[in-house]
Amino acid sequence: MEKLRVSLIITVFNEQESIERFLNSVLHQTISPKELVIVDGGSTDETVERIKNYESRIKKKGISLNLIIKKGNRSVGRNEAVRRSSNNIIACSDAGNILEKNWLEKITEPFKNKKIDVVAGYYKGLPKNNFQRSLIPYVLVMPDKVNPKEFLPATRSIAFKKSIWEKVGGFDEKYSHNEDYVFGKKLKKINANIFFAKNAIVNWIPRKNIKESFIMFYRFAYGDIEAKILRPKVVFIFFRYLFVLMTILAAKLISTEFQIFVGGFYFSFYSLWAVQKNFKYINNISGFYYLPLIQYLSDIAVMSGSLLAFAQKSISILNSRIKEN
Repeated sequence: MEKLRVSLIITVFNEQESIERFLNSVLHQTISPKELVIVDGGSTDETVERIKNYESRIKKKGISLNLIIKKGNRSVGRNEAVRRSSNNIIACSDAGNILEKNWLEKITEPFKNKKIDVVAGYYKGLPKNNFQRSLIPYVLVMPDKVNPKEFLPATRSIAFKKSIWEKVGGFDEKYSHNEDYVFGKKLKKINANIFFAKNAIVNWIPRKNIKESFIMFYRFAYGDIEAKILRPKVVFIFFRYLFVLMTILAAKLISTEFQIFVGGFYFSFYSLWAVQKNFKYINNISGFYYLPLIQYLSDIAVMSGSLLAFAQKSISILNSRIKEN
């Protein structure tokens, strides 16, 4: 593996709170990348200064540091990083993660087989409290739900050949939210040879509070519609709430008391369902509070993000047709 030349790329934007943790995890890898390419999207905090403070330590490990300032979304930054990389094997993660010490070794090992185009690494949550612990199953694919044949690579843990990146046209720069999902779909479309490396793990740091979590779910949903992706589970969320709303309104025809009963029944049933499906990952009594809370939070965020993105997309299409006419 020592002969394999790897470029590790990341994009950053206002990551002063997390960049040092990430760089430390790079320095403690069992094998080092030949090159670390960091593209900063125009940070206004101390991100760039903190990266520069690590330059001497990075070079002592035999790693060449290439820090680039280029404004744009994550797709723009990742494409720039790949273009400026000097090696054919590109490993990619995010600054908000902490790499397991053997991550780079495990995610590049499959390239011993020259037929492999892409290696999809895995990830796990690194919670500090029960709220974050409850959030993880709503964001990550849990181990017992992984299907290696269907698992799409995420940019928090992926390695690919530069040649396959060129073949699919890189990351689509129109998308700034779910660009890695679009990238993964493009790889699937051309039948790229993707290897799932479950032992190539990065640690994801969950959002700290309700506000940050809402924004995350909102962006995921907005990005899906922006990228013309309509997930079945999102459709089911809308149908669930529409059905419940219609049932509650219909219950009013019998009596106000019955309407309250029906509303209370649905709320209790849905809350218990949220606990039942994810409690095994929490195994703490706080899950009875946090899991329903996050379920409702994510539902509202997903519906809000989807509706706004759909409305904006519809207005954009309408304006284009008006201009054409």
